[in-house]
Amino acid sequence: MTTPCTVSADGTARVDKPPVTPDVRPRLPVARIPKARTMRRSCLPILLTLIGCFFAVTTPARGADPVRIYVGTYTRGESEGIYLLEMDPATGSLTSRGLAAATDNPSFLAIHPTGKYLYAVNEVGRYKGQPSGSVSAFAVDAETGRLSPLNVVASLGAVPCHIVTDEKGEHVLIANYTGGSVAAFPIEEDGSLGASTAFHQHAGSSADPARQKGPHAHSINLDAANRFAIAADLGLDKLLVYRFDPQDGSLKENDPPAAEVEPGSGPRHFAFHPDGKRAYAINELASTVTAFTYDPETGTFETTQTISTLPEGFDGTNYTADIHVHPSGKFVYGSNRGHDSIAVFAIDEVPGKLTAVEQESTQGEVPRNFVIDPSGRFLLA
Repeated sequence: MTTPCTVSADGTARVDKPPVTPDVRPRLPVARIPKARTMRRSCLPILLTLIGCFFAVTTPARGADPVRIYVGTYTRGESEGIYLLEMDPATGSLTSRGLAAATDNPSFLAIHPTGKYLYAVNEVGRYKGQPSGSVSAFAVDAETGRLSPLNVVASLGAVPCHIVTDEKGEHVLIANYTGGSVAAFPIEEDGSLGASTAFHQHAGSSADPARQKGPHAHSINLDAANRFAIAADLGLDKLLVYRFDPQDGSLKENDPPAAEVEPGSGPRHFAFHPDGKRAYAINELASTVTAFTYDPETGTFETTQTISTLPEGFDGTNYTADIHVHPSGKFVYGSNRGHDSIAVFAIDEVPGKLTAVEQESTQGEVPRNFVIDPSGRFLLA
């Protein structure tokens, strides 16, 4: 049995130490907050280790203004919802501002492009008596960063685990893990969410009898042109591709409908390269990253490489989680839960493949979500 992220009202964190096990939706521990450290070759300090928590980072209006960092948690134990930190963009020092909003299991967050609103999936199995999670909308107080609730809608599937806003800030897209589905919702003029504009139920299975008996949509991302949505489904070993219409919020199956990874890999999260022509999926079950080339005109992928996130000789239990590309386009980062590290890869310009650089300890257990700050100077895990 695993333990949820626990953050107290003053923003401090505590550690419970469960074994690392493959579970349907891991409830992961939180670790301590160390001082900033610099990665040896990737030159990116790891500022924060709040393991099992989930981050959304704002871009400051002026370069010297603090960066607001919203931290989602599982609301078991002492945690109450979404917490607020502020980071000094010059030094990376962090200050807790306490609870920003109380809400149930806000396991993934997304900031509206204007910075005026924040959206969270509420990772629960039932909502209003139905087998569904929910999605919460909040208004952001410009002066304090505190969150005021706007409304809550059903996610249309159980245990939602990922959310993004589209480039124009007119829709949110979400992935339901246990429900094995994806959905889209319009953002109204006041920032609240309207009735769903799209829903797709995934179907099928893959090689792992314990984890892949059915679909498990784990994330959904939009490309730079706001034309295609890519849903990583851990249960199917596929990246399902949908044509997204930003005018009406519809999602339609692409042709071809998906890109595939090796059987039993379990794709979890996904990230585009800043050039919009390369992409990377991190595979939870295989502890690998799959690199692709991407055609933004057709929404199609071609696999170029699959590479391990682990050091040679590691024989312990490990499940990967999150993946991000550095704003410079020169590095890819992925989190290892079990080895408890951030895997760092250099991106080769030609032919665009990855070279392993290092696995940097997070000095905490079971790192899940992480982010890179807007300046590209700091990684928060």
